Amino acid sequence: MAEQHTPRSLIVTLYGAYGRPEQGPVPVASLIRLLGAVGVDAPSVRSSVSRLKRRGFLVPERTPEGAAAYGLSDEARELLADGDRRIYGPPPAGGEPGWVLAVFSVPEQERNKRHLLRSRLARLGFGTAAPGVWIAPARLYDEARHTLERLQLRPYVELFRGEHLGFAATAEAVSRWWDLTAIAKQHEEFLDLHEPVLRGWQSGREPEPEQAYHDYLLALDSWRRLPYADPGLPAALLPSDWPGDRSAAVFAELHARLHAVGGGYVRG
Repeated sequence: MAEQHTPRSLIVTLYGAYGRPEQGPVPVASLIRLLGAVGVDAPSVRSSVSRLKRRGFLVPERTPEGAAAYGLSDEARELLADGDRRIYGPPPAGGEPGWVLAVFSVPEQERNKRHLLRSRLARLGFGTAAPGVWIAPARLYDEARHTLERLQLRPYVELFRGEHLGFAATAEAVSRWWDLTAIAKQHEEFLDLHEPVLRGWQSGREPEPEQAYHDYLLALDSWRRLPYADPGLPAALLPSDWPGDRSAAVFAELHARLHAVGGGYVRG
């Protein structure tokens, strides 16, 4: 199975893994070298960096030696910090009971805000309970509130907490609120591609920095969307063969084995 890694996505992933502010801005020459190691050519790196600069994700800077470089904008730093809790955190185990509901109404003349609301709630892991009513496990309340405030969307949304009291069984309702088949397929595709990579590293070979970096960056680029697509529902509400815990375990071990070793190649 082929996997698509866009240059822009890989650059975001690279900054998330190895390009935080404490590590300083990343020189353009280093970006070209590091993205070249995962198959991205120099023109694609430059055009993707330009798009990320226009979007306000990257800002031009200089290294102490005066070389052209790019660092993270304040908004990008906040986005990556928010993402760390989902991407690197353990799978939710039980957690806060109940649900958080987001009910929104957007005037027709501001329908661009309606699209932004829907897309952002979906990216946070909310499912659709009814038109204009989105639902997620209650533990996502703080992150949802913070995100909606940051995007200046709070005038259009009311948030509620509550229980599901019927009439359908909650497991049946959950299968309507989320496309569990599609989410499971994403987990299975991750496993198909990256579980064999993990088995190769488990065979006892000594980690080599460039290969560790290559395998880790591609795994992270695949994985980082999954903790958002999957809201982390209680096991009792999921099919018995749910692959989410397994894919989380594969990524966690790849991270533990490869992230620091790959950092040696990045610093080189």
